[in-house]
Amino acid sequence: MLIGILALQGDFFKHQEMLHSLGIETIQVKTRNELDFCDALIIPGGESTVMMRQLETTNLKELLVHFAIHKPVFGTCAGLILMSSHVQNSAMMPLGLLHIAVERNAFGRQVDSFQVDVSVYLKPGDEICFPAFFIRAPRIRTSETPVQILASYEGEPILVRQGHHLGASFHPELTVNPSIHLYFLEMVKENLENHKK
Repeated sequence: MLIGILALQGDFFKHQEMLHSLGIETIQVKTRNELDFCDALIIPGGESTVMMRQLETTNLKELLVHFAIHKPVFGTCAGLILMSSHVQNSAMMPLGLLHIAVERNAFGRQVDSFQVDVSVYLKPGDEICFPAFFIRAPRIRTSETPVQILASYEGEPILVRQGHHLGASFHPELTVNPSIHLYFLEMVKENLENHKK
């Protein structure tokens, strides 16, 4: 299993550190050649408008959409914005991998960053307490079927799944708790097994 981490901008190193601590091989993705090797991709936090502009100038945007048809993608914070179908307070045209509408920076500016323990339901009836770090985080304003809500904060979704894709408003890579990354790895493993059949 080889997990790509989009490395155009943002905190991709933290995702690498988390995955390496779990014994998972990773590759920083900046070109099509690197993407072609990947079994899945993580889009990290960062500045969503800068990341989208770089995706477009490197011709990776359409390649990512095609990649995501058959392979899992996990987006955190800015990565979630890029994966959404609509960004309410931006002219950005996101990737459309998740049937959600988001609002950028809706949890506040950098100085408003905070950490809070939230209940996460990665399996039906199995609640875990997870320390969620919100840094200029987006809010998920609307979600449509078949989006599954795996965690909420103040009544709003903050961790969602749609098919083989996963998105988080917060930064699970900044914790020492690997639960969400392990969940994504299980999604990748399941996807690989399904494509062997």
